[in-house]
Amino acid sequence: MRYSGIRQGAYVLLGLGALAAPMVFPAYQAQLAVLWLMVVLALTWDIMGGQMGYNSFGNIVYFGLGMYVTAVVQRDLFFDVEEYAAVAGGIDAQLSVLQYFAGLSLGLLAATVVCVLVAALLGSGILGLRGHYFAICTLGLGVAAGEIASGMDYVGAGSGLVTPLYPADADSRGAFFYFYFLALATITLLTLRGLYARRFGLAINSIRDNEDKAEAMGLQTTRYKTMAWCISAFFLALAGGAYGNLIGFIDPIDVAFAGSTLGVWMVLMAILGGKGTLWGPVIGAAIFHLTQEIFWTYLLGWQRVALGFLIIVIVVFFPRGILGWFRERRHRYVVAQDASGDPA
Repeated sequence: MRYSGIRQGAYVLLGLGALAAPMVFPAYQAQLAVLWLMVVLALTWDIMGGQMGYNSFGNIVYFGLGMYVTAVVQRDLFFDVEEYAAVAGGIDAQLSVLQYFAGLSLGLLAATVVCVLVAALLGSGILGLRGHYFAICTLGLGVAAGEIASGMDYVGAGSGLVTPLYPADADSRGAFFYFYFLALATITLLTLRGLYARRFGLAINSIRDNEDKAEAMGLQTTRYKTMAWCISAFFLALAGGAYGNLIGFIDPIDVAFAGSTLGVWMVLMAILGGKGTLWGPVIGAAIFHLTQEIFWTYLLGWQRVALGFLIIVIVVFFPRGILGWFRERRHRYVVAQDASGDPA
């Protein structure tokens, strides 16, 4: 009971701190919004990579696809494509508050539908692969998606696509996207918590532990693997669509389908915190994002070297993640106490 009370109190303090953060640090609203985006990326990757044991590098496809679908719906609802391209989304393409949020809402809705359908189609086709074959295949999907977007004039090709301007000042824009990503991270966490506690969680864990045995016992593994990827695609579409509007410009390689940055970071964040756990990706995302911001602020010019060193430290010293590290040492402590006869 005491532990439960402490845990509930920690949740309350975390919630209050999250709600107060944009008021306490108004100059860092965009960075704080990206922090919650990182939490969503880590949680969605961990569905496949941690809970199910399928290391996917293709989740970035749904992030970028959601970004493009949302922006295209926003643009096509209210503008002529050629006229919009001519003003590059500038002041001549300003939307009213109602138009902007209507377009954003419809764009996000369309993005979730498209991404889930694509995930279902791709999943049914490639989720029969296992191990490094699956990882390499998904890596190729991300690269191919970026190249395809770079060659499509309808979405700006290699020049990129400017999203509609937010119809208010920068402070309210930062606050809106902060609370959007905070809400999305909270909903993602609670949804996954509920799913992991049900048959779905048991099914994907059994695939991770021994897929052949799970199939022999009658589990339809391909169906559950496809469901897991569709769930990831749903939340990644919502994240990507809003992120494109937050930064205001979509580049096909460096922003939408940024496999070498966001695609790798979502893996590292889950591993750092402890993959295969609920809170591990959250902890890993918070630590990784904070460390990255410090590197970019104080180690300008050497930030990528420092980030590479951080990646090495994560892989070498925290193979089980921070939660796994603490659990292992707690177990050793309990065993030592039992052996000595002292109360733990």
